[in-house]
Amino acid sequence: MQVVTKFTEDHIAMARFAGAMAHPARISIVGLLRERVEATCGELVEVLPLAQATVSQHLKVLVESGLLSIRKEGPKMYYRLECEQIQSFCHSFQCTLGTHEQGQTP
Repeated sequence: MQVVTKFTEDHIAMARFAGAMAHPARISIVGLLRERVEATCGELVEVLPLAQATVSQHLKVLVESGLLSIRKEGPKMYYRLECEQIQSFCHSFQCTLGTHEQGQTP
């Protein structure tokens, strides 16, 4: 077994991704944005069983992790998925787990 002497940038990024997705509200937000392409915090509040401040905090975590980007239009901020970033994280997880080839089990 190989001894790990330091964590790689990939390990840190995967941990950040996993942490960002470690709440059902954030998983719901990602799912909603996948369907809508982009949305404001207020639009998300309308469909989630959470207060505006709570949704805002979850959006902040997703933005800081690189899973969402923000487009400002006047006073409104529109959130959208960073699909390439998400695909990269998913691929990294699959490679780490040894499941990147279809049908392969760890």
